[in-house]
Amino acid sequence: MALIFTGNNVVLPNSDGLQPATIVVVNGIIKEIIPGYLTKSDLPRYQAATWVDAGDKYILPGLVDAHVHLNEPGRTDWEGFWTGTRAAISGGVTTLVDMPLNSIPPTTTLENLKLKQEAAEGQCWTDVAFWGGIVPGNESSLGPLVKAGIKGFKCFLIESGVEEFPCVTAEDLVLSMKTLADVLAESEGQRSVVLFHAELDSPGNAYGVPATEEDPPGNPNEYSTFLHSRPQKLETDAISLITTLQSHIPTLPCHIVHLSASSALPLIRGAKSAGLPLTAETCFHYLCLEADDIPAGRPDFKCCPPIREHANRELLWDALKDGTLDCVVSDHSPCVAELKDADIMNAWGGISTLGLGLSLLWTEGKKRGITINQIVTWTCVKTAEHAGLGNKKGRLAVGHDADLIIWDPEASYKVTKEMMHFKNKMSPYEEMTLSGQVEQTYLRGHLAYDRLAGGFVERAGELI
Repeated sequence: MALIFTGNNVVLPNSDGLQPATIVVVNGIIKEIIPGYLTKSDLPRYQAATWVDAGDKYILPGLVDAHVHLNEPGRTDWEGFWTGTRAAISGGVTTLVDMPLNSIPPTTTLENLKLKQEAAEGQCWTDVAFWGGIVPGNESSLGPLVKAGIKGFKCFLIESGVEEFPCVTAEDLVLSMKTLADVLAESEGQRSVVLFHAELDSPGNAYGVPATEEDPPGNPNEYSTFLHSRPQKLETDAISLITTLQSHIPTLPCHIVHLSASSALPLIRGAKSAGLPLTAETCFHYLCLEADDIPAGRPDFKCCPPIREHANRELLWDALKDGTLDCVVSDHSPCVAELKDADIMNAWGGISTLGLGLSLLWTEGKKRGITINQIVTWTCVKTAEHAGLGNKKGRLAVGHDADLIIWDPEASYKVTKEMMHFKNKMSPYEEMTLSGQVEQTYLRGHLAYDRLAGGFVERAGELI
């Protein structure tokens, strides 16, 4: 039985605007896209199909969030597959890629991946893919993980905050990057990417050190104290190292996660101009929040790298518009309430966002003349390509999975704890009024979420 979506405002690939279109779905795959807002009488051959008429609401591809910490197994009290993917599907995310750390064990070996897949089985409301991890000494695990379907590998150049996922040195990276490049050269059709938490630790910087009068100066409850402890130089030093290493292995794609420092943008532009396969992401919180507005005593705003000043935020928006930054992700990194119940220097660094990202970007983007097509490029098209899923996710295109959102661009709502579907209901966005809201989310043609009909409908997520 076919499923037909029709509407006046559809975001199609390679289009600068919205256009009327009718989308035919068979067995969860987009079979046909017909120009025009059509009805049953216009398509007699689909009289028996189920029709979804979006009218003037927007029809968008499902979001691909390529940076999410689900933390199961091991820290399921922080977040888990059931709660995390429900939060995601409620906000139009139909595919997410889980980060390798904060779960115990981390996804650094084939055995650990199997444990994570077993934990996820039967729980997912979205499709879920996995990143692996690079830690000192696990280079022999990279090849088996690539063959098992891991989409790429994340590493830290500064301590991660969890002891089971230590940071790597330049020497560790050289060995792992060469190993991975050799694996890809020997495996026809395989692809991978190395993801970097790009802050470079060095003697004398105050990462994770409680504030005192001397180191770093300032009140440990003031956001400015934390911000000064994570200067932009940590990011620029890291990206300088990364591009130097990549220049010696130029066939290996590399990616900067959660970039916050505008001072690093010239380095990324230079690497891209030199032909290096380097991409970079930023996050909803760096685009929608700014240090100048963060009140004292609010560790729910803490993340690493930190939210920076207004001028920095505007430069990140500019870098998205000119293509220096490729995509936008959540870096949903939750924890239990006790870990946020501390001064800002000692609280856990992570922000919970799943379910809110599309509204956040639409709210802020409209102030800057950003179109829904640009937002779709940053949160669907480019994130899918980054995760190696561009052949079936991120676009409304024939042959792609029928992952669709019915989106009301005119809706307005206040963020409350009751509408947060992630496990620990703490977020700096609480009480914020946002524009645009998901009405329905379809995953491979299955109605998974229907806000107007009461919420969650059918769990159809798969491990991909």
